[in-house]
Amino acid sequence: MKIAVMTDSTSYIPVKLREKLNIHMVPLSVMFGDETYQEEIDITAGEFYEKMREYKSLPTTSQPSIGYVTKKLEQLAEDYDAVISVHLSSGISGTYNAVVSAGEMVDGIDLYAFDSESSCYVQAFYIIEAVEMAKQNKTPEEIMARLNEMKQTMRAYFMVDDLTNLMRGGRLSNAQAIVGSLLQVKPILHFADKKIVPFEKIRTRKKALNRIIGMLEEDAIAAKELKVCFIHGNNEQAAKELEAEFNEKYPTIETTISYFGPVIGTHLGEGAIGVGWYVK
Repeated sequence: MKIAVMTDSTSYIPVKLREKLNIHMVPLSVMFGDETYQEEIDITAGEFYEKMREYKSLPTTSQPSIGYVTKKLEQLAEDYDAVISVHLSSGISGTYNAVVSAGEMVDGIDLYAFDSESSCYVQAFYIIEAVEMAKQNKTPEEIMARLNEMKQTMRAYFMVDDLTNLMRGGRLSNAQAIVGSLLQVKPILHFADKKIVPFEKIRTRKKALNRIIGMLEEDAIAAKELKVCFIHGNNEQAAKELEAEFNEKYPTIETTISYFGPVIGTHLGEGAIGVGWYVK
């Protein structure tokens, strides 16, 4: 059985790596007024943040249409028997459901859709694992079982400088839990039940980052074998500093740096920092 692996653009896997691993991608879009850009195709993360600083209103985002996904699956059906398709959390986007609906319309290829219940490079962890297993001739059922196993130890925490975009865009659940103290805290956020919710309220940015790294180090000590990503919103230096500090303590643990691209960056804002990991 020949298996394709597909994802959406919010996994923010570098183009060269996508091409090397033959990962197929459907893009989400970001709109500045009447101008629409497919992220990872029409606009880079750097261009987005520059444009966002100049734009007075909050940009809007949209999922790929069912028609677009259907066409993509029809193309894959020409060369593949099945497709493992990994997507950002269905609690913050309709992308996963659009892919499932498109799969029901296309003959000649079996769709196995996976809801990462997360996004960004945390989502990419699942995708890369699926690619490696497909190369080993594992069945779609075996790959999906492994992805669900990974989900049990997957962790992702992030901190934003300003909650305004998340609240205006309707992506922050339980917002009332932190409204009224926005100026006094730097809340740590995470995904729970597929939605972005507050995890803890911390007084300062430094303490919030220390808390996240502390949780990471607890797992690093207990599990030994982790894969870790440090994710930034147009502040690569901050991510590199966190990675360097962690690598100094845990030199054998595999780490990478990624970014919040246009669609996710619309809601998190510039300067956001995230850390994701799972036990290998």
